[in-house]
Amino acid sequence: MFKKYTLLLFCAFGLSLVVNAQSYPYKIGKLKYRGGGDWYANPTSLHNLIKFMNQELGTNIDPQEAVVDVASPELFRYPFVHMTGHGNVVFSREDAENLRNYLTSGGFLHIDDNYGMDPFIRTEIKKVFPEAEWVELPFNHPIYQQKFKFSGGLPKIHEHNGKPAQGFGLFHNGKLVVFYTYECDLGNGWEDEEVHKDPKETRLKALQMGANMLQYVFLN
Repeated sequence: MFKKYTLLLFCAFGLSLVVNAQSYPYKIGKLKYRGGGDWYANPTSLHNLIKFMNQELGTNIDPQEAVVDVASPELFRYPFVHMTGHGNVVFSREDAENLRNYLTSGGFLHIDDNYGMDPFIRTEIKKVFPEAEWVELPFNHPIYQQKFKFSGGLPKIHEHNGKPAQGFGLFHNGKLVVFYTYECDLGNGWEDEEVHKDPKETRLKALQMGANMLQYVFLN
């Protein structure tokens, strides 16, 4: 089922389907950006999320995510791209133009603030969508209502400032193209258990929410 919908998604939006040597029907990417922020943070997170997806939802995603530069034409090969970090982000004009073209052509970006990225990404994303404003998604939004139900929105994985976890979206022509998880540390919850020593229930909630995001992208 997922393969069928993924093929339709790629055809509909002009994205190139990549079939690698292991014949995985699709692959997801991790965004590399400039500015000094640690785009490479949470090195085990996507691998674990993909493993969870393949086991729990029957998908066949390549277990190894791609690293893709924000300005690269390779960006268009991946229907879902994840971005994280703790600090500075800088998009050049070329970066912003390429990212906008990717998102308006059917791509999807998940931004996960790993604590410290927020003031930078809010500024830089304005270069990509100067006309758009962040919208906090209501708890009944479909991204929270896929296989796993999150009636209270994002799960809170780690505490920093005592703020609630929030999920913000950017829309293009009525379609959600960017999902920003703030005060949540969702990607930390995907990491190997020994990295943060989070309780199993917390890690499970993080993986389930990540699976919801991917399911939402592939089916909408």
